[in-house]
Amino acid sequence: MHSTRLSRRQFSAGMGAALLTGASLARAQSETRIVLGQSAALTGAASQLGLQFQAGAKLAFDQVNAQGGIGRRTIELRSLDDGYEPDRCAENTRRLINEDVLALFGYVGTPTSLAAQPLFTQAKVPFFAPVTGAESLRQPFNRLAFHVRASYADEAELIVRQLTNLGLDRIGVFYQDDAYGKAGLDAVTRALATRKLAPVATGTVARNSANVTAAVAPLVAAQPVAIVQIGAYAASAAFVLAARKAGYGGKFYNVSFVGTQALADALGANGAGVVVSQVVPSPYQQSRQITREFQEAIKKGGNVQANYSSMEGYLAARVFIEGLRNAQAHASGKLTRESLVAGLESMRGSVGGFTVNFSPSDHEGSRFVEMSMLTGDGRVRT
Repeated sequence: MHSTRLSRRQFSAGMGAALLTGASLARAQSETRIVLGQSAALTGAASQLGLQFQAGAKLAFDQVNAQGGIGRRTIELRSLDDGYEPDRCAENTRRLINEDVLALFGYVGTPTSLAAQPLFTQAKVPFFAPVTGAESLRQPFNRLAFHVRASYADEAELIVRQLTNLGLDRIGVFYQDDAYGKAGLDAVTRALATRKLAPVATGTVARNSANVTAAVAPLVAAQPVAIVQIGAYAASAAFVLAARKAGYGGKFYNVSFVGTQALADALGANGAGVVVSQVVPSPYQQSRQITREFQEAIKKGGNVQANYSSMEGYLAARVFIEGLRNAQAHASGKLTRESLVAGLESMRGSVGGFTVNFSPSDHEGSRFVEMSMLTGDGRVRT
Protein backbone atom coordinates (compact mmCIF):
# COMPACT_ATOMS: atom_id res chain seq x y z
CA MET A 1 0.00 0.00 0.00
CA HIS A 2 1.41 3.44 -0.87
CA SER A 3 0.64 7.01 0.08
CA THR A 4 0.10 9.87 -2.37
CA ARG A 5 0.18 13.61 -1.76
CA LEU A 6 -3.21 15.07 -2.70
CA SER A 7 -3.74 18.49 -4.16
CA ARG A 8 -6.48 20.70 -2.70
CA ARG A 9 -8.62 19.92 -5.74
CA GLN A 10 -8.11 16.17 -5.43
CA PHE A 11 -8.86 16.25 -1.73
CA SER A 12 -12.09 18.14 -2.36
CA ALA A 13 -13.09 15.61 -5.01
CA GLY A 14 -12.51 12.71 -2.67
CA MET A 15 -14.43 14.33 0.17
CA GLY A 16 -17.27 15.20 -2.15
CA ALA A 17 -17.52 11.63 -3.36
CA ALA A 18 -17.81 10.47 0.21
CA LEU A 19 -20.64 12.94 0.73
CA LEU A 20 -22.39 11.83 -2.50
CA THR A 21 -22.42 15.30 -4.04
CA GLY A 22 -22.75 15.41 -7.79
CA ALA A 23 -20.27 18.10 -8.76
CA SER A 24 -17.39 16.56 -6.85
CA LEU A 25 -18.22 13.12 -8.23
CA ALA A 26 -17.76 14.54 -11.70
CA ARG A 27 -14.29 15.82 -10.72
CA ALA A 28 -13.37 12.52 -9.10
CA GLN A 29 -14.34 10.69 -12.27
CA SER A 30 -12.18 12.83 -14.51
CA GLU A 31 -9.11 12.62 -12.26
CA THR A 32 -8.90 9.34 -10.41
CA ARG A 33 -12.03 7.25 -10.82
CA ILE A 34 -14.53 5.90 -13.29
CA VAL A 35 -17.86 6.07 -11.46
CA LEU A 36 -20.75 3.81 -12.48
CA GLY A 37 -24.27 3.91 -11.07
CA GLN A 38 -26.52 0.97 -10.23
CA SER A 39 -30.07 0.79 -8.93
CA ALA A 40 -30.98 -2.71 -7.79
CA ALA A 41 -32.97 -4.68 -5.25
CA LEU A 42 -30.59 -4.85 -2.28
CA THR A 43 -33.40 -5.41 0.21
CA GLY A 44 -36.80 -7.06 -0.05
CA ALA A 45 -38.21 -10.13 -1.75
CA ALA A 46 -35.81 -9.97 -4.73
CA SER A 47 -32.73 -8.85 -2.81
CA GLN A 48 -30.63 -11.94 -3.53
CA LEU A 49 -30.72 -11.10 -7.24
CA GLY A 50 -29.30 -7.63 -6.66
CA LEU A 51 -26.83 -8.57 -3.93
CA GLN A 52 -25.37 -11.53 -5.79
CA PHE A 53 -25.10 -9.68 -9.12
CA GLN A 54 -23.45 -6.76 -7.32
CA ALA A 55 -20.98 -9.07 -5.58
CA GLY A 56 -19.94 -10.69 -8.86
CA ALA A 57 -19.52 -7.33 -10.59
CA LYS A 58 -17.45 -5.91 -7.74
CA LEU A 59 -15.25 -8.99 -7.87
CA ALA A 60 -14.29 -8.17 -11.46
CA PHE A 61 -13.94 -4.44 -10.84
CA ASP A 62 -11.80 -5.01 -7.74
CA GLN A 63 -9.63 -7.37 -9.77
CA VAL A 64 -8.89 -4.80 -12.48
CA ASN A 65 -8.45 -2.04 -9.90
CA ALA A 66 -5.78 -4.13 -8.15
CA GLN A 67 -3.96 -4.28 -11.49
CA GLY A 68 -3.93 -0.48 -11.87
CA GLY A 69 -7.43 0.16 -13.13
CA ILE A 70 -8.23 1.57 -16.55
CA GLY A 71 -5.70 4.20 -17.56
CA ARG A 72 -4.67 4.41 -13.89
CA ARG A 73 -8.24 5.16 -12.86
CA THR A 74 -10.11 2.82 -10.57
CA ILE A 75 -13.68 1.73 -11.27
CA GLU A 76 -16.23 2.53 -8.58
CA LEU A 77 -19.69 0.95 -8.64
CA ARG A 78 -22.12 3.13 -6.72
CA SER A 79 -25.18 1.02 -5.86
CA LEU A 80 -28.51 2.32 -4.58
CA ASP A 81 -31.32 0.13 -3.28
CA ASP A 82 -34.68 0.28 -5.06
CA GLY A 83 -36.32 -2.75 -3.42
CA TYR A 84 -37.41 -3.86 -6.93
CA GLU A 85 -39.87 -0.94 -7.07
CA PRO A 86 -40.03 1.23 -10.22
CA ASP A 87 -40.67 4.56 -8.44
CA ARG A 88 -37.65 4.11 -6.20
CA CYS A 89 -35.57 3.10 -9.21
CA ALA A 90 -36.56 6.26 -11.07
CA GLU A 91 -35.58 8.37 -8.06
CA ASN A 92 -32.24 6.56 -7.81
CA THR A 93 -31.62 7.02 -11.52
CA ARG A 94 -32.19 10.77 -11.34
CA ARG A 95 -29.77 10.96 -8.44
CA LEU A 96 -27.09 8.93 -10.22
CA ILE A 97 -27.43 10.96 -13.41
CA ASN A 98 -27.15 14.18 -11.40
CA GLU A 99 -24.00 12.79 -9.81
CA ASP A 100 -22.56 12.53 -13.33
CA VAL A 101 -21.84 8.80 -13.44
CA LEU A 102 -20.19 7.64 -16.65
CA ALA A 103 -22.79 4.92 -17.19
CA LEU A 104 -25.61 3.04 -15.49
CA PHE A 105 -24.70 -0.59 -14.89
CA GLY A 106 -26.46 -3.76 -13.83
CA TYR A 107 -30.00 -2.62 -13.10
CA VAL A 108 -32.04 -5.58 -11.87
CA GLY A 109 -35.48 -6.19 -13.32
CA THR A 110 -37.83 -5.24 -16.13
CA PRO A 111 -40.19 -2.80 -14.36
CA THR A 112 -37.30 -0.96 -12.74
CA SER A 113 -35.28 -0.78 -15.97
CA LEU A 114 -38.34 0.50 -17.82
CA ALA A 115 -38.72 3.24 -15.20
CA ALA A 116 -35.12 4.27 -15.88
CA GLN A 117 -35.35 4.10 -19.67
CA PRO A 118 -36.76 7.59 -20.43
CA LEU A 119 -34.35 9.13 -17.91
CA PHE A 120 -31.12 7.65 -19.26
CA THR A 121 -32.31 8.22 -22.82
CA GLN A 122 -32.97 11.92 -22.24
CA ALA A 123 -29.70 12.38 -20.34
CA LYS A 124 -27.72 10.38 -22.95
CA VAL A 125 -26.19 8.07 -20.33
CA PRO A 126 -25.18 4.55 -21.43
CA PHE A 127 -27.24 1.78 -19.80
CA PHE A 128 -25.29 -1.44 -19.61
CA ALA A 129 -26.18 -5.06 -18.78
CA PRO A 130 -29.62 -4.78 -17.20
CA VAL A 131 -30.75 -8.08 -15.66
CA THR A 132 -33.79 -8.47 -17.87
CA GLY A 133 -34.61 -10.14 -21.16
CA ALA A 134 -37.66 -8.01 -21.98
CA GLU A 135 -38.15 -7.02 -25.61
CA SER A 136 -39.43 -3.61 -24.51
CA LEU A 137 -35.87 -2.71 -23.53
CA ARG A 138 -34.45 -4.00 -26.82
CA GLN A 139 -37.02 -2.86 -29.36
CA PRO A 140 -37.16 -0.24 -30.65
CA PHE A 141 -33.37 -0.03 -30.78
CA ASN A 142 -31.84 2.38 -28.25
CA ARG A 143 -28.23 3.33 -28.94
CA LEU A 144 -27.56 3.78 -25.22
CA ALA A 145 -28.76 0.35 -24.04
CA PHE A 146 -26.42 -2.67 -24.18
CA HIS A 147 -27.49 -6.21 -23.28
CA VAL A 148 -25.08 -8.97 -22.27
CA ARG A 149 -27.77 -11.60 -21.57
CA ALA A 150 -30.09 -13.31 -24.05
CA SER A 151 -33.74 -12.26 -24.25
CA TYR A 152 -36.78 -13.86 -22.66
CA ALA A 153 -37.81 -14.78 -26.21
CA ASP A 154 -34.60 -16.82 -26.51
CA GLU A 155 -35.24 -18.50 -23.15
CA ALA A 156 -38.90 -19.21 -23.87
CA GLU A 157 -38.07 -20.69 -27.25
CA LEU A 158 -35.61 -23.15 -25.71
CA ILE A 159 -38.04 -24.13 -22.94
CA VAL A 160 -40.98 -24.66 -25.30
CA ARG A 161 -38.83 -26.47 -27.85
CA GLN A 162 -37.53 -28.85 -25.22
CA LEU A 163 -41.01 -29.58 -23.88
CA THR A 164 -42.69 -30.04 -27.25
CA ASN A 165 -39.85 -32.21 -28.53
CA LEU A 166 -40.73 -34.52 -25.65
CA GLY A 167 -44.37 -34.47 -26.75
CA LEU A 168 -45.41 -32.26 -23.81
CA ASP A 169 -47.73 -29.62 -25.24
CA ARG A 170 -50.13 -28.80 -22.41
CA ILE A 171 -48.23 -25.89 -20.90
CA GLY A 172 -49.41 -23.41 -18.28
CA VAL A 173 -47.82 -20.11 -17.26
CA PHE A 174 -47.44 -18.66 -13.76
CA TYR A 175 -46.27 -15.06 -14.03
CA GLN A 176 -45.62 -11.91 -12.06
CA ASP A 177 -48.34 -9.35 -12.75
CA ASP A 178 -46.13 -6.54 -14.06
CA ALA A 179 -43.93 -5.67 -17.03
CA TYR A 180 -41.52 -8.53 -16.30
CA GLY A 181 -44.15 -11.20 -15.99
CA LYS A 182 -46.06 -10.00 -19.01
CA ALA A 183 -42.85 -9.91 -21.07
CA GLY A 184 -42.23 -13.54 -20.13
CA LEU A 185 -45.83 -14.54 -20.77
CA ASP A 186 -45.68 -12.91 -24.20
CA ALA A 187 -42.44 -14.74 -24.98
CA VAL A 188 -43.89 -18.14 -24.00
CA THR A 189 -47.13 -17.42 -25.86
CA ARG A 190 -45.22 -16.55 -29.04
CA ALA A 191 -43.07 -19.66 -28.79
CA LEU A 192 -46.20 -21.78 -28.39
CA ALA A 193 -48.00 -19.97 -31.22
CA THR A 194 -45.28 -20.91 -33.71
CA ARG A 195 -46.27 -24.50 -32.93
CA LYS A 196 -50.01 -23.72 -33.15
CA LEU A 197 -50.38 -24.02 -29.38
CA ALA A 198 -51.42 -21.70 -26.56
CA PRO A 199 -51.13 -21.74 -22.74
CA VAL A 200 -53.75 -24.05 -21.27
CA ALA A 201 -54.08 -21.79 -18.20
CA THR A 202 -52.37 -18.87 -16.49
CA GLY A 203 -52.06 -17.54 -12.95
CA THR A 204 -50.52 -14.39 -11.53
CA VAL A 205 -48.77 -13.06 -8.44
CA ALA A 206 -48.09 -9.46 -7.45
CA ARG A 207 -44.51 -8.14 -7.57
CA ASN A 208 -42.70 -8.50 -4.21
CA SER A 209 -45.39 -10.90 -2.97
CA ALA A 210 -45.40 -14.63 -2.33
CA ASN A 211 -49.19 -14.87 -2.02
CA VAL A 212 -49.82 -17.41 -4.78
CA THR A 213 -53.14 -18.84 -3.57
CA ALA A 214 -55.24 -17.36 -6.38
CA ALA A 215 -52.84 -18.65 -9.03
CA VAL A 216 -52.74 -22.26 -7.89
CA ALA A 217 -56.37 -23.28 -8.43
CA PRO A 218 -56.78 -22.43 -12.16
CA LEU A 219 -53.40 -23.84 -13.09
CA VAL A 220 -53.76 -27.11 -11.21
CA ALA A 221 -57.34 -27.53 -12.46
CA ALA A 222 -56.19 -27.23 -16.11
CA GLN A 223 -53.82 -30.18 -15.61
CA PRO A 224 -50.87 -28.90 -17.65
CA VAL A 225 -47.93 -31.27 -18.02
CA ALA A 226 -45.57 -28.36 -17.34
CA ILE A 227 -45.83 -24.88 -15.85
CA VAL A 228 -43.45 -22.12 -16.96
CA GLN A 229 -42.79 -19.68 -14.13
CA ILE A 230 -41.99 -16.01 -14.79
CA GLY A 231 -41.33 -14.72 -11.30
CA ALA A 232 -38.69 -14.02 -8.67
CA TYR A 233 -37.48 -16.78 -6.38
CA ALA A 234 -39.76 -16.19 -3.37
CA ALA A 235 -43.00 -16.34 -5.35
CA SER A 236 -41.79 -19.14 -7.62
CA ALA A 237 -40.78 -21.27 -4.65
CA ALA A 238 -44.10 -20.58 -2.93
CA PHE A 239 -45.96 -21.60 -6.08
CA VAL A 240 -44.06 -24.88 -6.47
CA LEU A 241 -44.81 -25.83 -2.86
CA ALA A 242 -48.48 -24.80 -3.04
CA ALA A 243 -49.10 -26.50 -6.39
CA ARG A 244 -47.58 -29.75 -5.20
CA LYS A 245 -49.61 -29.58 -2.01
CA ALA A 246 -52.71 -29.18 -4.21
CA GLY A 247 -51.84 -32.40 -6.02
CA TYR A 248 -49.96 -31.12 -9.09
CA GLY A 249 -47.42 -33.67 -10.32
CA GLY A 250 -46.10 -32.02 -13.47
CA LYS A 251 -42.89 -30.18 -14.32
CA PHE A 252 -41.79 -26.65 -13.37
CA TYR A 253 -39.67 -24.51 -15.71
CA ASN A 254 -38.29 -21.08 -14.79
CA VAL A 255 -36.57 -18.33 -16.77
CA SER A 256 -33.17 -17.16 -15.54
CA PHE A 257 -34.35 -14.05 -13.70
CA VAL A 258 -35.84 -16.26 -10.98
CA GLY A 259 -32.48 -16.37 -9.19
CA THR A 260 -31.38 -19.98 -9.38
CA GLN A 261 -29.45 -20.37 -6.14
CA ALA A 262 -32.01 -18.39 -4.16
CA LEU A 263 -34.74 -20.64 -5.59
CA ALA A 264 -32.75 -23.76 -4.71
CA ASP A 265 -32.21 -22.47 -1.17
CA ALA A 266 -35.91 -21.66 -0.76
CA LEU A 267 -37.10 -25.06 -2.03
CA GLY A 268 -34.52 -27.34 -0.44
CA ALA A 269 -35.39 -30.97 -1.08
CA ASN A 270 -38.60 -29.88 -2.80
CA GLY A 271 -36.53 -28.37 -5.61
CA ALA A 272 -35.53 -31.69 -7.13
CA GLY A 273 -36.33 -31.67 -10.84
CA VAL A 274 -37.22 -27.97 -11.10
CA VAL A 275 -35.70 -26.59 -14.33
CA VAL A 276 -34.22 -23.13 -14.91
CA SER A 277 -33.02 -21.71 -18.23
CA GLN A 278 -29.69 -19.88 -17.96
CA VAL A 279 -28.20 -17.01 -19.95
CA VAL A 280 -24.64 -17.29 -18.63
CA PRO A 281 -22.37 -20.34 -18.44
CA SER A 282 -22.44 -22.55 -15.38
CA PRO A 283 -20.43 -21.06 -12.50
CA TYR A 284 -19.48 -24.60 -11.47
CA GLN A 285 -18.16 -26.34 -14.61
CA GLN A 286 -14.43 -25.71 -14.89
CA SER A 287 -14.34 -26.93 -18.47
CA ARG A 288 -15.19 -23.33 -19.45
CA GLN A 289 -12.54 -20.64 -19.37
CA ILE A 290 -14.80 -17.93 -17.94
CA THR A 291 -15.81 -20.25 -15.10
CA ARG A 292 -12.20 -21.03 -14.26
CA GLU A 293 -11.40 -17.32 -14.23
CA PHE A 294 -14.47 -16.60 -12.09
CA GLN A 295 -13.57 -19.26 -9.54
CA GLU A 296 -9.95 -18.14 -9.44
CA ALA A 297 -11.07 -14.55 -8.84
CA ILE A 298 -13.24 -15.75 -5.93
CA LYS A 299 -10.27 -17.56 -4.38
CA LYS A 300 -8.20 -14.38 -4.56
CA GLY A 301 -10.87 -11.78 -4.03
CA GLY A 302 -12.99 -12.51 -1.01
CA ASN A 303 -16.34 -13.81 0.14
CA VAL A 304 -18.41 -14.25 -3.04
CA GLN A 305 -20.73 -17.23 -3.50
CA ALA A 306 -20.33 -18.88 -6.89
CA ASN A 307 -23.80 -19.00 -8.43
CA TYR A 308 -25.54 -17.92 -11.62
CA SER A 309 -26.41 -14.44 -10.35
CA SER A 310 -22.88 -13.62 -9.21
CA MET A 311 -21.54 -15.14 -12.43
CA GLU A 312 -23.78 -12.81 -14.43
CA GLY A 313 -22.49 -9.81 -12.49
CA TYR A 314 -18.88 -10.92 -12.96
CA LEU A 315 -19.35 -11.54 -16.68
CA ALA A 316 -21.16 -8.22 -17.21
CA ALA A 317 -18.34 -6.37 -15.46
CA ARG A 318 -15.69 -8.20 -17.50
CA VAL A 319 -17.45 -7.23 -20.73
CA PHE A 320 -17.78 -3.64 -19.54
CA ILE A 321 -14.07 -3.49 -18.69
CA GLU A 322 -13.22 -4.54 -22.25
CA GLY A 323 -15.58 -1.85 -23.51
CA LEU A 324 -13.73 0.74 -21.40
CA ARG A 325 -10.39 -0.37 -22.86
CA ASN A 326 -11.79 -0.14 -26.38
CA ALA A 327 -13.18 3.30 -25.62
CA GLN A 328 -9.81 4.58 -24.50
CA ALA A 329 -8.08 3.08 -27.50
CA HIS A 330 -10.53 4.66 -29.93
CA ALA A 331 -10.51 8.06 -28.25
CA SER A 332 -6.78 8.45 -27.58
CA GLY A 333 -7.26 7.85 -23.88
CA LYS A 334 -10.18 10.26 -23.43
CA LEU A 335 -13.07 8.49 -21.75
CA THR A 336 -16.51 9.97 -22.33
CA ARG A 337 -20.01 8.57 -22.58
CA GLU A 338 -19.81 8.86 -26.35
CA SER A 339 -16.44 7.12 -26.56
CA LEU A 340 -17.78 4.39 -24.27
CA VAL A 341 -20.69 3.73 -26.64
CA ALA A 342 -18.27 3.59 -29.57
CA GLY A 343 -15.92 1.31 -27.65
CA LEU A 344 -18.70 -1.11 -26.77
CA GLU A 345 -20.03 -1.11 -30.32
CA SER A 346 -16.61 -2.21 -31.58
CA MET A 347 -16.55 -5.36 -29.43
CA ARG A 348 -16.27 -8.60 -31.38
CA GLY A 349 -15.23 -12.03 -30.15
CA SER A 350 -15.18 -13.33 -26.60
CA VAL A 351 -14.50 -12.48 -22.98
CA GLY A 352 -13.05 -15.46 -21.18
CA GLY A 353 -14.26 -17.66 -24.02
CA PHE A 354 -17.83 -16.33 -23.75
CA THR A 355 -18.91 -14.88 -27.09
CA VAL A 356 -20.06 -11.26 -26.99
CA ASN A 357 -20.64 -9.24 -30.14
CA PHE A 358 -21.94 -5.67 -30.36
CA SER A 359 -22.25 -3.45 -33.41
CA PRO A 360 -23.65 0.01 -34.17
CA SER A 361 -26.96 -1.61 -35.13
CA ASP A 362 -27.10 -4.52 -32.66
CA HIS A 363 -26.63 -4.17 -28.90
CA GLU A 364 -27.70 -7.69 -27.96
CA GLY A 365 -24.29 -9.09 -27.16
CA SER A 366 -25.25 -12.71 -26.55
CA ARG A 367 -28.00 -15.17 -27.30
CA PHE A 368 -26.52 -17.93 -25.15
CA VAL A 369 -29.16 -20.07 -23.41
CA GLU A 370 -28.86 -23.48 -21.78
CA MET A 371 -30.91 -25.50 -19.32
CA SER A 372 -30.13 -26.41 -15.73
CA MET A 373 -31.93 -28.45 -13.06
CA LEU A 374 -32.10 -28.25 -9.28
CA THR A 375 -30.98 -31.44 -7.58
CA GLY A 376 -32.87 -31.08 -4.30
CA ASP A 377 -29.75 -30.76 -2.15
CA GLY A 378 -29.05 -27.09 -2.90
CA ARG A 379 -27.02 -27.79 -6.01
CA VAL A 380 -27.65 -27.07 -9.70
CA ARG A 381 -26.58 -29.19 -12.65
CA THR A 382 -26.60 -28.51 -16.38
